[in-house]
This record gives sequence, structure tokens and C-alpha cells, in this order.
Amino acid sequence: MHLARFPRLHLAHLPTPLEPMDRLSKALGGPRLFIKRDDCTGMSTGGNKTRKLEFLMGEAEALGADTVITQGATQSNHVRQTAAFCARLGLDCHAVLEDRTGIPGPDYNDNGNVLLDHLHGATLSHVPGGSDMNAAMEEVAARLKAAGKRPYIIPGGGSNPVGALGYANCALELVHQANERSLAVGLIVHATGSAGTQAGLVAGLHAINAQIPLLGIGVRAPRAKQEENVFALAQATAEKIGAPPVPREMVVANTDYVGEGYGIPNAGTIEAIEMFAQLEGILLDPVYSGKGAAGLIDLVRRGVIGKEETVVFVHTGGSAGLFGYRTAFAGADTTAKAA
Repeated sequence: MHLARFPRLHLAHLPTPLEPMDRLSKALGGPRLFIKRDDCTGMSTGGNKTRKLEFLMGEAEALGADTVITQGATQSNHVRQTAAFCARLGLDCHAVLEDRTGIPGPDYNDNGNVLLDHLHGATLSHVPGGSDMNAAMEEVAARLKAAGKRPYIIPGGGSNPVGALGYANCALELVHQANERSLAVGLIVHATGSAGTQAGLVAGLHAINAQIPLLGIGVRAPRAKQEENVFALAQATAEKIGAPPVPREMVVANTDYVGEGYGIPNAGTIEAIEMFAQLEGILLDPVYSGKGAAGLIDLVRRGVIGKEETVVFVHTGGSAGLFGYRTAFAGADTTAKAA
């Protein structure tokens, strides 16, 4: 797997740490839990999109783009990190934000990732939920081309074969770290949404014959659709890196923890965020990593994940989004603790 063949900007803080979560493991009575800290990739508080954007923005630069167009939900981690890359490279950034949750008020619509989008100098436009986001980006691109610009379009989540290269590379990095400490990993768990992270990991793990099962905890689409999206992108990514076709059985998603919908945290999400914060000093987000961790915790409690297993949770970042969800934690008795 020789990824140096592809344009890439080396801006991420890599390799990210692989750390034990001993207190969380003890609280759950096992298994042996580790966390891959992809919240520490750098570029505007970090997150999984940095790995993808190294390759996507490398391609944009190689093509001579002067403007980047992308899209996401209102509190999009991907948009925030894309805006940061554009600021670093001196490119214009135009982002289309979709209201996928209907959450009102300034906390959600002006704080968190949205505040950082503005600080990085991005131009934002807003569309209602259910909009054709690809068409919305093409409309922006047509307008910019007419003005003499050279736009480069990045899909939501940076999830295409170019972006997925970042997580094919992460698979190589993670397995190397495990090998160096004689850590026999039995399962990798992470939140899966736009499919690029899971597809890249699957393609990478398959390319190096790692033989480590991977479980994506879905945050939006039903299971059949999520697995279909991941499998199609994993196949395209494997083809791009010259790896053998990905077996369908390697793509597994559990979508039992979506709750009311994308971007809407439930009791399990809040519990997971609080457990990671209070037991390990690690901040999750309410949209992706919080739901991924909720799935991990519940599967351990129900015995689906065995107490003797060694499990790696890939932290996809997004803690900036917490500041858009202040009221979700309003039930905490902070007054009593302060006293």
C-alpha cells in the first residue's frame, strides 16, 4: 500500500496516540479498552477529517484550485476542518450548511463549529433539511466559475476515494502501533456517518491482511443503507490503492444507537460523553463519537463484546460541537457539585 503516489499535504499531527482507557475498562468490568486519539490530529481542534483533507486538499492544490466548496450539517466537523485547511493554504472556502436537526437558538446555530467556521473566514450559506446538497454545491461552483474562480468541490464528510485514503493510511498506522506493543486487537469500533472513515479503514485493513474485525456505529442512515454506502466506497478505495476487492462481510454497521435522528443526542449519548469525560478526561461529541461510544458501552454491558477482548475505539473528534449542545447537559446537578 504505497500512498505516496497520491498528492498529499502533511499537516496532520501524526501518528495520533493509541492509549489505554483503564478506568473505563474497570467501570465496565472489561474488556481491555484502548482509544485511537484522532481527536488530536491538529487543524482547528482536530478530528478525523484532517486525515481525509490531507489528500483532498493535496489534490485541490495539484489541480490549481483557488476556492474550495463543501457541505455538511449546521454543526459540521468536516466544514470546520475544511475551513481551517483553506485558511492555512490561503484558499477561499464556501460551505453549504443543512439544517438536519431543526434545533433552534444561538447555541446550536451560532456557537461551536459555526463560530469556528466564521473565525477561519469561511463563507456560509444555509439550506433547509432534505435539500439536494450536491446541487447546492454545484450552484455555488457555477457562480464562482462565472466570476473567474477555480473551485474544487469536496463531498460531505470528505467521503470519496481520495478522502478515504486518509483512513487506509490510518489502518496501517494503527496496526503498526499495535504490533510495536504486542497488542493483539480483537475489534475496532468507531462512529460511522458519511462512510469515508469506515470505508478507508476497511480497505486499508484488507490491503495489509490485518484480520481485525471493524464495527461502525451508525449515526444517521439505516443499517442496510449505511453498509451499502460503506461497501461501495471501500471497493472504490481498494481499487484506487491497488488492493484486492473488499469482501462484503468486512463491512458491518450497527445503527441501533441513532435515536431520534442525526445530530440529536439521546440518554445513551449523554451518558457516554459523561463517562469518557469523568473517567478518562476525554471529550466526545454529541453527533458522532458520543453515539459511537454509547454503542460500545451498551454492547459491552450486554455481553455482545466479550469481557476478555481487546478493543480499540477510534475517536473521530468533534468536541467543538459540544458548545452547540449546552442545553442537552442542563440536567446535571452542577450546583451541588460546586458546593
